[in-house]
Amino acid sequence: MEEPRKYKIEEEMNKLNLKSYKAASRLIPKYLNIAFNTFHNYRKLPINGKADIPYATVIMLEGIFGLERGELANYPIAEKSLAQLIAEEAQPNDEA
Repeated sequence: MEEPRKYKIEEEMNKLNLKSYKAASRLIPKYLNIAFNTFHNYRKLPINGKADIPYATVIMLEGIFGLERGELANYPIAEKSLAQLIAEEAQPNDEA
């Protein structure tokens, strides 16, 4: 079984017809100013891998595929506000 991927790039590419797929494979790396192999590697990033795509590139890819912000990620991203982080740090540590 194939390991889940970090981003939905491959899924979005597979939605394209053959002509659009070939064009996208050629044009997207050019638009992002990256090598074809880098784009190919982005498509295959494992969900548990340490490698990642630069934030600005993710936003550009979401735009290319017509996705809303955050929809390209194939995993939940935990969010906490600054107020929550400060409150957590202010709580006394129970290790005494």
